[in-house]
Amino acid sequence: MIKYKLKCKNCETYFDSWFSSSTEFEKLKKKKFLSCHFCNSLNIEKTLMSPSVLRSKNNDKISIQDKKYKKIKSAISDYQKFIKKNFEYVGKNFAYEARSIHYQNKKNSKGIYGEATKEDLKELNEEGIETEMVPWVKDNTN
Repeated sequence: MIKYKLKCKNCETYFDSWFSSSTEFEKLKKKKFLSCHFCNSLNIEKTLMSPSVLRSKNNDKISIQDKKYKKIKSAISDYQKFIKKNFEYVGKNFAYEARSIHYQNKKNSKGIYGEATKEDLKELNEEGIETEMVPWVKDNTN
């Protein structure tokens, strides 16, 4: 689809119209199917028009936001690699394992990480067991 700014030579009116292609415009003009919607004149011509271009301000904002997102995702990914390398994954048993370590003075060679509900984390903190919630992103790049 292409949009042209048209001008009626009789009444000097400008208007826009859409065409499937530039050749379609020429066909319709030859067959005298183009007319001014104000004065019904068939004396219609194309005028100069500017191309439709995306504004660079919006592109710059998107680009900056995209860079910030990638930087944050990269930092989180680095934390995840560190945690996976230096801590033991206990899955959904995190609250149980944290209490076992705390109350039984169980010394692990590694710290632990896993999954817990907000309620579990709140209870652990109330019991004096320090925990931290770390954002976790899935790596779904190929």
